[in-house]
Amino acid sequence: MKIYQKKILIKPKSRGAHIITNKVTDNLSEIKLIDKGLLYLYLEHTSASLTINENTDLKVRKDLENFLDNIAPENEPYFTHTCEGPDDMPAHIKSSLLGNNLTIPITNGILGLGKWQGIFFFEHRNIPRERIITA
Repeated sequence: MKIYQKKILIKPKSRGAHIITNKVTDNLSEIKLIDKGLLYLYLEHTSASLTINENTDLKVRKDLENFLDNIAPENEPYFTHTCEGPDDMPAHIKSSLLGNNLTIPITNGILGLGKWQGIFFFEHRNIPRERIITA
């Protein structure tokens, strides 16, 4: 059994959902060498997240962002963790809800994503930051 590990740098992106499926596959040429296996992605941050969702209709991304903003809005008076601004605690809540890791099957050198699925990086902070994914 072979195990490969790499870091994928996500350059600062605006708040919201960003499809990164091609970025992941472009940075992991080893996927083509794997007959059967798993790709594990781990985002090394607590105010961003990873998710798999619909990859064709842009409205899905915006609706997800709107829903998350509704359940974890900024400037709630009961948030005490606000040292980095009003988006600080809401970003942590959103990250906890969506998660920071994914496991995707690999079959015959191809990611086992469904026809309409894509890998998304979700930035929850207002000020873009560089992020790192360990694959």
